[in-house]
Amino acid sequence: MAFKRHLLPDAFAEGEALTRDLVGIGFVLSSRGHRNANIENTLVAASIEGMAGDYRTLSLLSQWLEIHLPYVNADRLVRLVSSSNDLRVRAFWSAIAQWQVTDKRFARLIKLKSKTPVDLGSGADFQIRRHGEDERFKNTCLRVPANLLRTREGDVLSPQELVKRHSVYRCRVIMGPSYRADMWASVEDNPNLKASALARLCYGSFATAWSVIRDKKMAG
Repeated sequence: MAFKRHLLPDAFAEGEALTRDLVGIGFVLSSRGHRNANIENTLVAASIEGMAGDYRTLSLLSQWLEIHLPYVNADRLVRLVSSSNDLRVRAFWSAIAQWQVTDKRFARLIKLKSKTPVDLGSGADFQIRRHGEDERFKNTCLRVPANLLRTREGDVLSPQELVKRHSVYRCRVIMGPSYRADMWASVEDNPNLKASALARLCYGSFATAWSVIRDKKMAG
């Protein structure tokens, strides 16, 4: 039977499971974290919760992206967001791409922006007149009052701290954010993984998984 690649999780985490995933990728919350939580799955799950009204999660997510965006697998994140039917979630990621416009890997997300700006929070017009706009989202498709999303040092781990806790993130720092980096870290954790299982675990292709297993054996 031919290998069939899949890019979407069976479901995005919610509630306590999501909290543990968030801690796993470097959010500082009072919970134990899942080891090597999938980065892109967790980011999209957090944006779903955040755009549904959980502004604490959205605050932390925005702060995490400001620090760690260079190590996000852009190809997979773009595919995940593009597959979403949630217009508010698509607007959030389009706004992130507009904010981080110098990172051309996310340019495709800009095309997902809504025809009219999306307001964050109740009474956005009044709050923006009173407090101004969040500088990060100014001139994007998301209108965010300046006092809505908190930014506080210590709410998110630094890259130097996260590389010690998340082996996939560490491999991305060394090799660049790619399916290959994720697979390399996964094989280091579990040398007995077969190519098909490795590809499914990391949402990559069978060919990439096979080459990683071959090269890891060659490198010892």
